Amino acid sequence: MLSAILFVIASFVIGGIPTGYWLVKALKGVDIRELGSKSTGATNVWRCVGKVPGTVVFIIDVLKGYVPTALAVNLSHGALAQQWSFAPDVVPTFVAMGALVGHSKSVFLNFQGGKSAATGLGTLFGLCPMGGVLTFFTWLLLVLTVGYVSLASIIGVFMCGVYFWFYDAPMPFVVYCALSFVYVTWRHKANVKRLVKGEEPKITDKKKHIPEPEKQGAQTTEDLPNIAQN
Repeated sequence: MLSAILFVIASFVIGGIPTGYWLVKALKGVDIRELGSKSTGATNVWRCVGKVPGTVVFIIDVLKGYVPTALAVNLSHGALAQQWSFAPDVVPTFVAMGALVGHSKSVFLNFQGGKSAATGLGTLFGLCPMGGVLTFFTWLLLVLTVGYVSLASIIGVFMCGVYFWFYDAPMPFVVYCALSFVYVTWRHKANVKRLVKGEEPKITDKKKHIPEPEKQGAQTTEDLPNIAQN
């Protein structure tokens, strides 16, 4: 029982590693939480800083969810099978939830963070690989066709439960998909409001230039433009 609790806590901390914040700080010397949607996630980094940094953040954020979740699944049926025999499928589910919530409530950023879509995708890969793959391609297809990352994320996480059920994933994993849909949608509530108003930017919208603080004489991120809401 203790090992399971420690594993969930470790997953929460790993999920909270602020990839976007640290990368943008290193590249631009600014706080990504003061730009765009103020999210530390991959989409905001992509739009405000560039495609390459955004892609790097996306990959690492996916791994933050995948690594602890996949490890928990393997251990629950391997080295720790006896210790976790009381709930072999429930423990990985809580580990996945720890990473999901940890990303948006980072212990490194006073419990601020991203919207958990990429890290949540990583947990799906760990729980049910084919369900995760189908969820990713659903998300990608929607991004390429409609251009709204937020809408694609919400619909993708909704469909993951269907995919998990189709592949006979354990019921706790399917329940996790349903809870993830609620959580990710709640994290995107501002995006939903903009979608309804027709004000949500698309991924293809041209990003504005972020002035370099040392060149512009900016002392704080408050001197920088609040660009590209997402």
